[in-house]
Amino acid sequence: MTLPAQLHRAELDCLYRVSEILSRSLDCGQSVRQVLDVLDEEVGLSKGMVSVLDPEAGDLVVHAVQGTDVGSDEPVRYQPGEGIVGLLLEDKRSVALPVVGRDHRFLDRLGIYDRNLPFIAAPINVGGRLKGVLAVQPEEPDDGLLSERARFVEMVASLIGRSLRLALDVAEEKKTLREERDTLRRTVRHQYGFDNIVGHSMPMRRVFDQIRMVAKWNTTVLIRGETGTGKELIANAIHYNSPRARGPYVRVNCASLPETLLESELFGHEKGAFTGAVGVRKGRFESADGGTLFLDEIGEISPAFQAKLLRVLSDGNFYRVGGHQPVKANVRVIAATHQNLDERVKQGLFREDLFHRLNVIRLRLPPLRERHEDVALLSRHFLSRSAAELSVEPKRLSEATLKFLQGLDFPGNVRQLENLCHWLTVMAPGQTIEVADLPPELREHPAGAAPADWLSGLALEADRLLAAQPGHVFDHLTRSFEGTLIRRALAVTGGRRIEAAQLLGIGRNTITRKIQELGLEDTKGEPPSE
Repeated sequence: MTLPAQLHRAELDCLYRVSEILSRSLDCGQSVRQVLDVLDEEVGLSKGMVSVLDPEAGDLVVHAVQGTDVGSDEPVRYQPGEGIVGLLLEDKRSVALPVVGRDHRFLDRLGIYDRNLPFIAAPINVGGRLKGVLAVQPEEPDDGLLSERARFVEMVASLIGRSLRLALDVAEEKKTLREERDTLRRTVRHQYGFDNIVGHSMPMRRVFDQIRMVAKWNTTVLIRGETGTGKELIANAIHYNSPRARGPYVRVNCASLPETLLESELFGHEKGAFTGAVGVRKGRFESADGGTLFLDEIGEISPAFQAKLLRVLSDGNFYRVGGHQPVKANVRVIAATHQNLDERVKQGLFREDLFHRLNVIRLRLPPLRERHEDVALLSRHFLSRSAAELSVEPKRLSEATLKFLQGLDFPGNVRQLENLCHWLTVMAPGQTIEVADLPPELREHPAGAAPADWLSGLALEADRLLAAQPGHVFDHLTRSFEGTLIRRALAVTGGRRIEAAQLLGIGRNTITRKIQELGLEDTKGEPPSE
């Protein structure tokens, strides 16, 4: 076989290996170094060097050298027209020199080339633009095949250019995705930020102070409050302002699923665990790994499921339905309930050990009737948001309407006020909302208003309890009566017990004793809801 034929065969084999290397990885740095080694091993083109264009400076920077570790402290650079490599920045054409040392432009800044041997440099183009230079030196003196070797080097440079283009496209796509992700995170963080939770009353300020402290840590949180007070909003704020904000946030409403489905939903199931289980399915605990799991209405779960949940909270291990291998997940749990779990523990309806696992940090959200001063702020917020959703001008409450609303107890709390504002945005005829514009049922029977004869209401409650749980009626009603009086007085005084005792006409020691007896004291000394 003649020398040109041998060279062509070696070059074909080399091109195959080069294309294979470049197709295996998008890490151009590593791939290029392997390509330079192959050029040396297969076709005797040694001391390969790849320089890449610095888009800001406009010069070429040595990126990889065959057999040499290129340092990053002081990289070797070539400006346009500087040396043989820099010449390609101006001419953008290959250079093939039979004896490189005879060319006055040869600088040999790397100090690795033999001045008596040939030298070949070819442009690396991406999308028709020069992005780098591939330079090599044949191991033997010119044998008359320098031009053929130069065309081969151009083919290798073309392959590198295509690989570089793909890598740049992928890098640009990743950058775009990162920017979109960061923008989304900033949007979500703002949407669920503390400043986005509406409320300037003293009870809500205390809540804000608590959740700012709670968000910093990974401890379990129990959020208590009546329906419609915004427990999910607080849970969102805790997650998105915590160290786990970059992790997943998974929500589960425990009251909306029966026990059998709840277990599969939270822990997942194995293939064939039950009819319809056609494959392995991850549960919410696994999906929330590294993030937060919000368990809403935790007080509704059955005693049997409470034991399974306790095991997960104790050691982080659980079993999929139908599974025999334990699964572990790193999850922060935030639970919420409208029920009085202390009372349910006493009644034997909720496990005490699970209660203590959940009750690491306790947050109580005050009902709207305990922060009437927030009604004006909340109303403006909801009216503006409803107007934005409907693309209309926001409406405003008249002074009389605002006072009327501030006098209501709102048993549905903030959610009820939100729904009312949306109804008013649609139904109120003018831009200023008067009392007459309110729903008839609200004007005729104000929500939460006490009956004209509150003793009649008390009698109805007594009748109900006498039929439901005889033997405990007196204690239950007495505790409810005293607890309601003390909570209302503390709400008026902003939690100051001495002033609350004076309002009630009892001594400071008496109110302190009653708070302890009735279980009205939480970890922050605030009276919880029933």
